[in-house]
Amino acid sequence: MKTPVQALALMHEWVQSESLRKHMLCVETAMRAYAKKFKEDEELWGICAILHDFDYEKFPTYNVAEQSGHPYEGIKVLREQGYPEEIIEAILGHALYSGVPRVSNMAKCLFACDELCGFIVACGYTRPDRWQSLTSESVKKRLKDKRFAAKVSREDIELGIAELGLEKDEHIEFLIGVLRPIQDQIFSPIVA
Repeated sequence: MKTPVQALALMHEWVQSESLRKHMLCVETAMRAYAKKFKEDEELWGICAILHDFDYEKFPTYNVAEQSGHPYEGIKVLREQGYPEEIIEAILGHALYSGVPRVSNMAKCLFACDELCGFIVACGYTRPDRWQSLTSESVKKRLKDKRFAAKVSREDIELGIAELGLEKDEHIEFLIGVLRPIQDQIFSPIVA
């Protein structure tokens, strides 16, 4: 079994963008919290989150027919390095276009946390206290504004919550709560 330290080293080897690294930290934090809640393997789920977009910077586009680009290129590396198939299936499943169904709890959580974590970060940038007073209501209000964080798929967020089987408010409040402790890391200035 690969360790979180090895996964983090692989991610840092491939990802130079500080904002993408911070995104994966947010998703890792959320995934570890859900693993704990569901009595699953926190390290395994954390590794999955740290690596879910590690190939995105080098391969931002994809070709499903050729199985190239993100996340296919990363999956090739993970298989070569002996990462568990459960992680590979979850990473493939977080890209709807892969056609890989999200069957495991880990795959469902990764999909449900990925877009919403990005959206919650965007919400934090608009608030002087970042996430301290952020609520589910304010996130839902922002979700209705299609111009705000326009690249975030509202459909993926809705589908992820439905597949996870939680109430929308419950999922949003859970993510806000587990992300608050890492707020300073996420909103610290990016050093060039």
